[in-house]
Amino acid sequence: MDRILIVDDEPDIRELIRLHLERAGWDIAEAGSGRQAILQLQAQPFSLIVLDIMMDDGNGFEVLRYLREHRPETLVIALSARREVEDRIDALGLGADDYMTKPFSPMELLARIQAHFRRHHPETSNRPHVIQLNKLILDIDNYVLHNDGQQHGLTPVECHLLQVFMLNPDRVLTKGEIYKQVWQHENYDANNLSVFISRIRKILESAPGSQSNLHTIRGIGYRLSGDGR
Repeated sequence: MDRILIVDDEPDIRELIRLHLERAGWDIAEAGSGRQAILQLQAQPFSLIVLDIMMDDGNGFEVLRYLREHRPETLVIALSARREVEDRIDALGLGADDYMTKPFSPMELLARIQAHFRRHHPETSNRPHVIQLNKLILDIDNYVLHNDGQQHGLTPVECHLLQVFMLNPDRVLTKGEIYKQVWQHENYDANNLSVFISRIRKILESAPGSQSNLHTIRGIGYRLSGDGR
């Protein structure tokens, strides 16, 4: 059974989330601070964490850093009362798979968790393990992209996003289509997608002399060039 850790310094918020997630059949644990969360993570693994990044002890981002280093396979949905783009960029950049602002709908949170688990536990019989497109080699099992000899560690969302593009070279993918394939739910969040697109572009541009071949199609979506240009 998937086990979920709820990390929030507001007991009422933790109780609200716990109520909905336990009804869905998941095993739930709670932490009231970032320090408590790290102690629990050191003691046992969790499949997913619902993490308030703006707690009084200020350790929400520290939890993300710990996960990135020690448990990168753990899914994270970040929560925050702040709507600044910088906070979203910081959270997603440190490895959060999704970002929701407070106040939020518990049913939407439930839908997002279900979607992340569907993405994280796919049917494996026909799933590719390595995808190659010119100088790009994506190791899906290990969340690694090889770009013209350089190796880049990826978060699960970054890996899945690259997988979608590399399996559809030269095809214009709409923003809604990308979001549905990667996050597998209908609650399209343009801000989250734009942050991840920016991160993917930086990775693609990291090889010496290379340019990003991930193009914006204004008003529609994005296209990854199959010829590397």
